[in-house]
Amino acid sequence: MARFPLLSSFFCLISIFAASALAFNVSTITFDEGYSPLFGDGNLVPSSDGKSVRLLLDRFTGSGFISSDYYNHGLFSASIKLPSDYTAGIVVAFYTSNGDMFEKTHDELDFEFLGNIRGKKWRLQTNMYGNGSINRGREERYTLWFDPSQEFHRYTILWTQTKIIFYVDEVPIREMVRNEAMGSDYPSKPMSLYATIWDGSSWATAGGRYKVAYKYAPFVSEFHNLTLHGCPVDPIQFLQRFSDVDVCQAKTAELDAADFAVITPERRAAMRKFRQQYMTYSYCYDTVRYPVPPPECVLIPSEQKRFKETGRVIKFSGAAHRRRHRPSKRSRTRSGSNNIINAGNTSAM
Repeated sequence: MARFPLLSSFFCLISIFAASALAFNVSTITFDEGYSPLFGDGNLVPSSDGKSVRLLLDRFTGSGFISSDYYNHGLFSASIKLPSDYTAGIVVAFYTSNGDMFEKTHDELDFEFLGNIRGKKWRLQTNMYGNGSINRGREERYTLWFDPSQEFHRYTILWTQTKIIFYVDEVPIREMVRNEAMGSDYPSKPMSLYATIWDGSSWATAGGRYKVAYKYAPFVSEFHNLTLHGCPVDPIQFLQRFSDVDVCQAKTAELDAADFAVITPERRAAMRKFRQQYMTYSYCYDTVRYPVPPPECVLIPSEQKRFKETGRVIKFSGAAHRRRHRPSKRSRTRSGSNNIINAGNTSAM
């Protein structure tokens, strides 16, 4: 009987996710319409219809692709399935950047998926850099309510002139609203979209304790439902205030007015539930690195109390870590909760 409140909380979580997870009304493109190989050509395998692409990592090379254009703001999205089984040391990244054009003042918005040893979950990290502020990392790290290696899930970066939102399956998991105090730390120069898989053995899993085990290679990540919704520009001409500026004003206004740019009350509730259940690190609560939180941080007391001064979670609040003093009931509760998550995921996501 004691497990019923816990199960109810998971039913509530899934119902909130379902209410916020209506698909965005955006069009997809083929690989050739919007992308080019970046590296590891032999390990980059588009489908015959161009609607999806596989990226492979083996002992010789990883692989990646890049958008053919730079964009001044946009919605960047793909449905992604990650490698399964033993994935320690692997990093799959889906991100925007202009580092190849502005080496010392680059901007960047990241989804980074960090592999793990067998039986442990993939971890998801988001990050933001503005104007070369690499000494001020803005990392948040999470687990997920599903296994990202078993089926495709959609990951989306929205970047406008006023806000940045990271979505998972149309559920917002992080929002940064621009303010004057951020200054040039807010990404403001045109960026390309990247997708890569590579060997992060030196840091990705337990600080580098676990390396990529190439006896399990090749490791395959798959991308489909590719979306680039924004204003393509020439970055040099744009910064010199040529005609692209006027063109992008209309596109930017369109982005700001779109459904996916608004966090409705239902989406706000889903985001808070996600962060309460699955966020395991936040730079905003890391007072060791930042005694004064960076200016974009919005400290939420109910969220903050879960974290140590290092920004790491005190005790994960999900089902797997509850009722430690009664192992047998915890095992039954964990099993039931996982079934609910899986059942809800099929209908809601």
